[in-house]
Amino acid sequence: MIPNDQGARWKRPYESIAGEAVFRSKKEKSLFKLYAGFNYANLDIEQEDINFTDFVRFGLKNNNLYLNSSYKQFFENEWTLTAGVSISSDKNDIGVLTNRINTKENASHVKLKLKKSFSNRFQLNFGAEHFITDYSDTFIAENGFTFDTGYMDNLTGAFAEGDIFFSNSFAMKLGVRTEYSNVLKDFTISPRVSLAYKSSPNGQFSLAYGDFYQNPLTEYLRYDQSLETEKTSHYIFNYQYTGDGKTFRAEAYYKDYDKLTKYNTQRAQFDSEFNNSGNGYATGLDLFWRDNKSIKNLDYWVSYSYLNTERDYRNFRESATPNFAPEHNLSIVTKYFITDWRSQIGISYNFGSGRPYDNPNTTEFLGEKTKAFNNLSVNWAYLISQQKILYFSVSNAAGFRNVNGYQYADTPNTDGVFDRRAIRPTADTFVFVGFFWTISQDKKSNQLDNL
Repeated sequence: MIPNDQGARWKRPYESIAGEAVFRSKKEKSLFKLYAGFNYANLDIEQEDINFTDFVRFGLKNNNLYLNSSYKQFFENEWTLTAGVSISSDKNDIGVLTNRINTKENASHVKLKLKKSFSNRFQLNFGAEHFITDYSDTFIAENGFTFDTGYMDNLTGAFAEGDIFFSNSFAMKLGVRTEYSNVLKDFTISPRVSLAYKSSPNGQFSLAYGDFYQNPLTEYLRYDQSLETEKTSHYIFNYQYTGDGKTFRAEAYYKDYDKLTKYNTQRAQFDSEFNNSGNGYATGLDLFWRDNKSIKNLDYWVSYSYLNTERDYRNFRESATPNFAPEHNLSIVTKYFITDWRSQIGISYNFGSGRPYDNPNTTEFLGEKTKAFNNLSVNWAYLISQQKILYFSVSNAAGFRNVNGYQYADTPNTDGVFDRRAIRPTADTFVFVGFFWTISQDKKSNQLDNL
């Protein structure tokens, strides 16, 4: 393996061009919004791979265009109409070693919703929406061999939801959603219910249950359209307090997964055998605290999540915790505005417990964990004028040597041991310098709250 501290060699620096535009028109009884965004990205890189003596080349050219518009009209007798439409186009030209993959996805979404307030005790929302997804890709080998895959889906959904206010402190939401996917030939019905109790002027408890369905991922549907819709059932208990510049939120949940997609090969491919025998669960706790008033010019928030989850899906040979699901996550973010400097100084810290990974040298599946993740970052935003900001940030300023996981060799060495290499960021510390210029009609808006 060719030594390289970063594990990567850039043949072409990363390039990106992006832009977005927003238009709003508000009248006495109507509101129209239009959004357009585009992004172009290009990169060419060589990366280490435990199974190759030389670096493996990967190139990507991506073009993405997204448009959406919405219209809201307020009628007499407490009727409200909301309509929206969105269109997206995404194209990728991917190079791996000497092979190429061209992908194209065009999608659109149309939605219509009506809202009626019958009294201060009952409110009804109902409507329908339609999704169109057209996906195709072409694999082109060095020898000229090509292989095409893809699918097209029309998914139609209808929904109704009623808000019932028993008193000023107690309310219930009842809803149902139906969907039909023509590519799967699958019809689903999803009941949902939630209860809310206002325990104080600033505090509220809520309890919710709902069924949710989604189509299998594109990487599966491109090969097999006989799969079924995946399902999850959610049970959620929540408490929230908001007032005097402070927000506290606590949420406990349990999620039951059914009909998850499984396949019998190392990765999803054209000769994989797919089925919907997968299942799983997730239970956890999320805590959030934010305070932007106790200390002048200081805004800070702390979030913590605990997650206990196992799934038997994809090519898992048994139920296990996926490698994307660390048990503990902690985030602390602070922003302090210094008026005399026209500056906002930010410090953030992120912690994540070790992620599971599979060691083929042991018999236990996904039985080992990486070391904990740590990241201490700092940033500075200087307000040149009301709509122009100079921004400087350093991620992982402390230089923690984080490990995202391990890649093992496909075959054992002469001693019968599978060699491995650590998967690490290409650089422990990343420095960013940017200039943000917001153009708006009020000549006051800027991106300071998002930095």
